[in-house]
Amino acid sequence: MNKYFSDRKKSFGYAFEGIYALFKNEAHAKIHLVAAVLVIITGIILNLTATEWCFIFFAIGGVFMAEGFNTAIEKVCDRVSPEKHPLIKAAKDIAAGSVLLFVFSAVAVGLIIFIPKIMSLF
Repeated sequence: MNKYFSDRKKSFGYAFEGIYALFKNEAHAKIHLVAAVLVIITGIILNLTATEWCFIFFAIGGVFMAEGFNTAIEKVCDRVSPEKHPLIKAAKDIAAGSVLLFVFSAVAVGLIIFIPKIMSLF
């Protein structure tokens, strides 16, 4: 049983190393992090409901997850095929496009939640 918990502790350690590397080394992840902080601050100011916070945090987490997958795919592609190849390009473009699609969805969630609250201030 001790080995089980020891292995889980290592797994969490690796995961936290990955999160740290994502935000330390990836410019887009840093941009998403700044946007997330601004959204959270705005949510606090506008006193979001619990349901609204759930949607916001799912949107933020989804963008971070998509950016992480995109980064992992890009790194594997760069390792497997350092030279240009149409299939590698397609994989990287699709991964990047997937992040953008999730960002569009997250922005839509934010607009649906924040616009009525901002409009009610006027």
